[in-house]
Amino acid sequence: MPGQFGSVVVRKAWCAKLTQEMGCGRDHVWSSFVSTVCVVRDLVKTYPAARGRRGTPATPAVRATDGISLDVRRGEIFGLLGPNGAGKSTLVRQLTGLMRPDSGEVEVLGHDLVRHPERASRLIGYLGQESTALDELTVALAAETTGRLRGLALRAARAERDVVLEELGLTGIAGRPLKKLSGGQRRLACFAATLVGERAVLVLDEPTTGMDPVARRAVWAAVDRRRAEHGATVLLVTHNVIEAETVLDRVAVLERGKVIACDTPSGLKEQVAGEVRVELVWRERAPLDVPEVAALRGSAQESGRRWVLRLAPDEARAAVAAITGGAAFAALDDFTLATPSLEDVYLALGGRTKGLVKA
Repeated sequence: MPGQFGSVVVRKAWCAKLTQEMGCGRDHVWSSFVSTVCVVRDLVKTYPAARGRRGTPATPAVRATDGISLDVRRGEIFGLLGPNGAGKSTLVRQLTGLMRPDSGEVEVLGHDLVRHPERASRLIGYLGQESTALDELTVALAAETTGRLRGLALRAARAERDVVLEELGLTGIAGRPLKKLSGGQRRLACFAATLVGERAVLVLDEPTTGMDPVARRAVWAAVDRRRAEHGATVLLVTHNVIEAETVLDRVAVLERGKVIACDTPSGLKEQVAGEVRVELVWRERAPLDVPEVAALRGSAQESGRRWVLRLAPDEARAAVAAITGGAAFAALDDFTLATPSLEDVYLALGGRTKGLVKA
């Protein structure tokens, strides 16, 4: 009998693609006794140089992961933070068995995923940046089919589907195809499919991209529930500083394929605890003819009308007093003083000035 939202005949080739993208498999492996869930040692992956063709320039070889070593503990939300191009998604594809590293080790729940990448689908629920295999399915059928590919019986898959859709507020659009949803709704539907057929480890690559605040809260409430009830471990890939500071237990900061720092968010921010972040927003442009403003320019990170300075507390107070109490005040649109963020840590450690977002 078809379920509440219908059924579909799934082609073998399509199943294989969905199995890769959603981390599906027939066996369910769960361990509540392993304190370190994921161990990565000296992971290296280099994309070879490409010769130029007509209309396409040559590209040099790129070391996407450059000797990365990590330990992820059971039950934590561990983050990979870095700008686009830092190597986060390449690292995740190696962790999930979708890409073989040139060298190094990946072990998840005691399984060597370099030698046995096919085991990853039984251990990991993976939400990639794109899940195009789901586009032709309805929201409900995407969740149900993922559960079936992960070994659930039909009745169990439909029961889990209904619970997850209700939990995430998707029941009202359960019969709509993913390809006809907005970006945020589609992303939430893909996340829902990832949750059906429990896995000990969830790997989420930019899971809340395009979502409104209500949907984001639903995502993290669902994650917290699975951590509390099942001890699930989450590996989160993000370049969103605010999200990283809010939800992560520990975070590895990546830059050009290397881990440049790894600690709790508060531990990382202690590295720049002696600084104050000063943001100045000018009405049109900075009045460089004012000596107090010209003196600050050498310390400022400029982005259009916005200046960001990282100063010692005494210097920050003096700078704000000079700007707000002198001729420059008429040109000032807004200013803020703040304690350091993970973005400040990233920049202090030598990261690039572009790529992280605050949203």
